[in-house]
Amino acid sequence: MSLSMTHQIGALAGTPIPVETGTITGESTATLSASAVWKSSGSSLRCRVQKPDIGDAISPPVSPCRSPILGATRPDLSVACQAFATELKEPETEASAREYREGVAHDKGNGVPVYVMMPLDSVTMNNTVNRRKAMNASLQALKSAGVEGVMMDVWWGLVERDAPGAYNWGGYTELLEMAKKHGLKVQAVMSFHQCGGNVGDSVTIPLPKWVVEETDRDPDLVYTDQWGRRNYEYVSLGCDTLPVLKGRTPVQCYADFMRAFRDNFKHLLGDTIVEIQVGMGPAGELRYPSYPEQNGTWKFPGIGAFQCYDKYMLSSLKAAAEAASKPEWGSTGPTDAGQYNNWPEDTRFFKKEGGGWDGPYGEFFLGWYSQMLLDHGERILASAKSIFENTGVKISVKVAGIHWHYGTRSHAPELTAGYYNTRFRDGYLPIAQMLARNGAIFNFTCIEMRDHEQPQDALCAPEKLVRQVALATQKAQVPLAGENALPRYDEEAHEQILQASSLNIEGDSQDREMCAFTYLRMNPQLFQEGNWRRFVAFVKKMKEGKDAHRCREQVEREAEHFVHVTQPLVQEAAVALMH
Repeated sequence: MSLSMTHQIGALAGTPIPVETGTITGESTATLSASAVWKSSGSSLRCRVQKPDIGDAISPPVSPCRSPILGATRPDLSVACQAFATELKEPETEASAREYREGVAHDKGNGVPVYVMMPLDSVTMNNTVNRRKAMNASLQALKSAGVEGVMMDVWWGLVERDAPGAYNWGGYTELLEMAKKHGLKVQAVMSFHQCGGNVGDSVTIPLPKWVVEETDRDPDLVYTDQWGRRNYEYVSLGCDTLPVLKGRTPVQCYADFMRAFRDNFKHLLGDTIVEIQVGMGPAGELRYPSYPEQNGTWKFPGIGAFQCYDKYMLSSLKAAAEAASKPEWGSTGPTDAGQYNNWPEDTRFFKKEGGGWDGPYGEFFLGWYSQMLLDHGERILASAKSIFENTGVKISVKVAGIHWHYGTRSHAPELTAGYYNTRFRDGYLPIAQMLARNGAIFNFTCIEMRDHEQPQDALCAPEKLVRQVALATQKAQVPLAGENALPRYDEEAHEQILQASSLNIEGDSQDREMCAFTYLRMNPQLFQEGNWRRFVAFVKKMKEGKDAHRCREQVEREAEHFVHVTQPLVQEAAVALMH
């Protein structure tokens, strides 16, 4: 009986299983012709493709963030998860390893390379690779599909968990070698935030124990809202330069971590590890934790809340107000900005007519609040740039795609997150300019979304937001990379990503394309038969670039052929996992 892709990868959704050493076996002749499949035209047919028009309808997800189109999970996943509890050891031959490395297309056009995000729990709390054989089979499958590489979170809370300066790279050493073996590049995320409490967080990985000890002793080390609610996802940027973490400043801790990573993996930098994405806040994004889903605090599409009420942030606000000769503005943030789940017109501060955001106090406060975030990014990037100089890796920063209430004047959810973007002010150009000064890539989310898919009454406009960000990066001359905010496996999302990544802004792309796209995420749904077939075709189209005018049917025929040819390789991996 033919084994489905789902069975190979199903362990990714299951509970952790006993882990053994060893690698996936398989001497497959299927991969020998894989590159030929990609290179062959399948037919000589070529045709012009009409690019779909993107409407201007205004409208976000069903949470920032709920996808309207998701494939159903097949019932055999749970069976597969149980079956993976028993693993079969087989030695991998050098010939099969060579086939896996060489049996894919290496054609490099002017297209956009696709990376795939790995599971959040790819490394266990015991610093070992989680579900090793399923992980190995997954990486093998991704490489066979023409994927450029993977993105992996390198968790501060795992590596430096027990004591300051005591780094355990355990599982990451093995995972990176696994990626290297399969010929995959790696985008390594320096994840200085807690995992858990954000959209898509399936596991909980707290900050290092010794950091938690300090935040328990001094709760003002974490972000705080006006009602005294603490957010423990990330250390408050208000104490960036204060020695509050066992004698070191937070920025020093981040720098020491990155330096240790560089020294430990220097043999892989620039070759296997090609990008370092520097975590800057919750979910790894340069923003304040203004819309926390944990415990139901915030629900989409609420405006969120300002996070400037820890004593360190308030001290900075007080100093800024005195410097502006307005000491009365320095005691607190806006008190009329509503609550997490209000809408702009529910509040005096964010309402379109006469709202405080558009007055002198609002301009002062929002200028200070957003500048604090920019300064935070500048400090950490200065360290990262110095540490990774001349190593051959690129540095990137992730910015959140906050597209709900984008059609309002105040753009309230963006303001509470720290992006001073309104109908009358471009809040993304200063971010792009800061990244440009430090030679960093601007990584942006929500690339897959279309305005009309989102709730109309929330005035969400992800397409307009992506267009604004693209223009800002163009003006600042900084590279733009993208991610999808939510898991999507449908052709509509793929087509939207293809169009957005081409950077055809107002009909003039000036030969620009996104420098990379990272696909969310490696999981059982991705490897279901229909989703996998669509994904393979999507990767093919992305790699060909916007100047390849071949019709969809031709590309899909090639993808279908490719999936069929590589099926024996996939089955061998499945046998090793299922036995």
